[in-house]
Amino acid sequence: MSLDWIYWAISWILLRWHGLWDAVGVPATRVVGTNWAWILAIIFLVITLRVLMFPLFVKYIKSQRAMQALQPQVTALREKYKGDREGLQREVMELYRKEKANPLLGCIPMLPQIPVFLGLFHVLNFLKPGKSDEFKTLYGWDLAHFEDALQARLFNAPIAGKFGSSARDLALLGADGTTVKIVAAVLVAIMIITTYLSSKQMILKTGWSEDPQQRMIQKLMLYGIPASLLFSGAIFPIGVIIYWVVNNLFSLGQQQWVLSKYPPPASGKTTTPVKSTDPEAAKALAPRPGAKPAHPKKGGGKRQG
Repeated sequence: MSLDWIYWAISWILLRWHGLWDAVGVPATRVVGTNWAWILAIIFLVITLRVLMFPLFVKYIKSQRAMQALQPQVTALREKYKGDREGLQREVMELYRKEKANPLLGCIPMLPQIPVFLGLFHVLNFLKPGKSDEFKTLYGWDLAHFEDALQARLFNAPIAGKFGSSARDLALLGADGTTVKIVAAVLVAIMIITTYLSSKQMILKTGWSEDPQQRMIQKLMLYGIPASLLFSGAIFPIGVIIYWVVNNLFSLGQQQWVLSKYPPPASGKTTTPVKSTDPEAAKALAPRPGAKPAHPKKGGGKRQG
């Protein structure tokens, strides 16, 4: 399946924002070694996409809250169906269906970002000198925009440059290798820290899952992905790292607002009893005849004089 439509969409948004900043008078020349029109175009590419994805993120948070509220009932079902994996899965899925909770919604915030990241990586990766005019005008670019973006800098490091760029590539970009490595290294460090903080913020607010598989995914998000960036960051163009850092900072602010608006269920909150579709399960979960109430009322057994 061709991903050209993603490259066209990313290029269109990026070029529209760059055109806007040019129109409002952002200097075309470098200020503090930076071409701010291109940097702002990348920043507002992030904002555009996050605004479009905001309803999905709210839906994800609501689903997480529903899952948390149902956790005591899921735990009760696990105790009942020890050794009966099929029965447990059937009852848990029925519980989720009745309460309109969808565990698959946990992937919602990440899935749309993957093609966007791949698209931006490809678009910035194709900014290389020495290419034919036909190549330079792919995805809606024109020669002027291509050459301008090729010379775009962040603190004198080209946004098309990488920490692992070869001496030949850096020479073609007219960039100093030491400057590129310093800027890229600082950005990669910020990218790793903000990725970790974003995942940690979400886990602290939603809590660690009691499900072993979900907990493993949480640990992968918290530790695995930031650790992988230490190595993969070397092959990311600086423009892509800028996108990732801004996206993380936006996530931290957005998550803080949404999580405060939709707080987790209060500890000890009473939940709806499990309504099992299995008569035997319902019978097993029902109170035993003659059993004492779990929370007897004070004075309830006092004899009248």
